[in-house]
Order: sequence, then C-alpha cells, then structure tokens
Amino acid sequence: MSALPEHPVERLLAIMAALRGPDGCPWDRAQSYASIVPHTLEEAYEVADTIERADLDALPGELGDLLFQVVFYARIAEEEGRFDFLDVVRSINAKLERRHPHVFAEQAVADEKLRQRWEDSKAQERAARDQHSVVDDIPQALPALTRAAKLQKRVATVGFDWDALGPVADKVTEELAEVLEEAEQQPSDAERVAEEVGDLLFAVTNLARHLKVDPEQALRRANAKFELRFRGVEQLCEQHGVAIQQAGLERLEGFWQDVKRAEKSR
Repeated sequence: MSALPEHPVERLLAIMAALRGPDGCPWDRAQSYASIVPHTLEEAYEVADTIERADLDALPGELGDLLFQVVFYARIAEEEGRFDFLDVVRSINAKLERRHPHVFAEQAVADEKLRQRWEDSKAQERAARDQHSVVDDIPQALPALTRAAKLQKRVATVGFDWDALGPVADKVTEELAEVLEEAEQQPSDAERVAEEVGDLLFAVTNLARHLKVDPEQALRRANAKFELRFRGVEQLCEQHGVAIQQAGLERLEGFWQDVKRAEKSR
C-alpha cells in the first residue's frame, strides 16, 4: 500500500480505509453499524472508568479507542455513499455554534436564559426531525439509570417536575412502602414486585437528579466501594483461616465493620 499521510487525523482515516480495503483486515471488513455498537459502548465505559480511577496518563489511549469507533462508523457510511468523517465534524460544528449563540453570534444572553436557549434549540431540532414528543430522542440503549434521569430532566423543561425536595423524598418513601406491601402479599406476585421495585428506582433517580447527583456515576462509585470492602472481607477471612463459604453472616458482618473502621482510620 502507499505511504500513510503525516497529519494525524488524515493518517487515522487512511488506516481505517486500509483496514476496510480489499487487502485489509478480515474482521474489520466484516463489521457493520450494528456489530460495532457493543464495542462503542465498551470503549465509552472504559473512558469513564479511566477518569473515575484518575488514570489520566491512560486517558489519551482510551479516548483514541473511542474516536476510532466514530471513524469506523463514518468509513462504513462513506463506502455506502451516505456521509464521511468530515460530514460528522461539520455536523457537530454546526450544532455547537447553533446552540451557543451567546458565544459564537455575539448575542449577549443572561445566565438564567442559557438553559432555556439550549432546550429551545434542541426542541427545534426535534421538530425538524418530525419528532413531536419531548422524550422522542432519548436513546433506548442508554443505561437504565441514565435514561431515567434524562427522561425526568426532559419533562421538567415543560414544567412536569416538583420545585422542592420534600415531595421528591416523600415519593421515595411512598414507593418503598409499596414495594414492601407487594412483597408481603401471600402469594407474592413476582411481576408486581418487579414493577414496584422499578418505580422505587425511578423515584430514587429523581431524588438524585434534584440533588444534582448523576445516579449512574453514584451507583458506579457505590459498586466500586462495595467491591473494595468485600475484597477486604475476603482478606480478613484468609488471615483468620476461615473459609468464606462457612464463615456465616454474623462473622462476615463483623469483618465488614472491621474493614469500614480501617477505612476511617486511614
């Protein structure tokens, strides 16, 4: 093949074209839009994980992996005569300029109006795509907590939202009571219990949103904290010569509290 361009972006596009070319990589040539989606999601999560671990030295590489996904989609589209990578760049350039007239059009906008301008711009874009509901363009493939928060945030733009924290917290309490009530039914209906648990999770997500906490990130951090503490429990079992499967809940809970106390002492 001919020499690759020197400019980094042009070189990346040339590499992608070569991978998809007649003499390219069989795996890359076999891919489609749909087959790449799981890899795109995985790369996005790896970016998030790198940031959460504060491993910023590794971040350029992870962002590069994510960028490659965009280049991959664009290359498939270019082969089909739909669009190319530059069309992707032009699209985001136009969108950012359109949504930030206070920056690029020299229009002075008060801070309190910026959010409304942003939402108005997105509403106009939905109308142009013949989408009539305010929730039309929220992707189904988002993680459930993230999508719940986006749904709640979107409907809040048209006034469907509480303006105080109290009713939001009351809704969490109400939904928890409904979960317990349904779970205590004899016989218990698994579908009804699952439905009530879903309502509870949705209410907790709304509480997080009102507290300006990203529920997905909060749960990821809780997962990480739990994992770290449980590994500590496993280490204590090993130190005490106890097989974790035979330790019993009471002893494991004691080790759990030991791990938590050790965290506080550090």
